[in-house]
Amino acid sequence: MEISMDRFQELVDMVQTFKEDFDKFYMKKNKSAGVRLRKHMATLKRKAQDIRNEVQDVKAKIKEESGTPPNA
Repeated sequence: MEISMDRFQELVDMVQTFKEDFDKFYMKKNKSAGVRLRKHMATLKRKAQDIRNEVQDVKAKIKEESGTPPNA
């Protein structure tokens, strides 16, 4: 459970770091902030994919430990 909360906190912290560029782009129409924002979102996408892969690994490990066939 601790690992999942660590991952969750990583996501929350990451998104909070984007706030300034969100404000600059959407409120002040700053084009440079839009470029940074796109970069932030790509980073978020990679992090989300890493977490998805980790979830799949944990699920497989749980099934292994319980003796259930992987596709059940």
